[in-house]
Amino acid sequence: MDIAYPFRIDSRGRTASPDAKQHIRDLIEQVLFTMPGERVNRPDFGCGLMQMVFAPNSSELASATQFLVQGQLQQWLGELIQVEAVKVECMQSTLNVTVSYNIRRTLQQQLAQFSREV
Repeated sequence: MDIAYPFRIDSRGRTASPDAKQHIRDLIEQVLFTMPGERVNRPDFGCGLMQMVFAPNSSELASATQFLVQGQLQQWLGELIQVEAVKVECMQSTLNVTVSYNIRRTLQQQLAQFSREV
């Protein structure tokens, strides 16, 4: 059974569980917005994208961030998804990330968009 992210209780009073597509999307979000070192037993888990909001905008930084995100997704979720493309944009205090990927089990192409404000 997969557990919903963020953790919550469903209408039956049990731990909520998402469908397969939503679960994979939740896993991607966790990889993107977890800071390296934040998880005690997995100190190298996460991309640390929230730091990008405070970095100066440049095409070089955007390219490096896209490679970082794609690499982390392949490392942590490579058995579940095949990442096709990653687009990272920082506009003032908002970070927008778009990930295009295929679910390996069903070969379905998906597009997930994430946004965080600081």
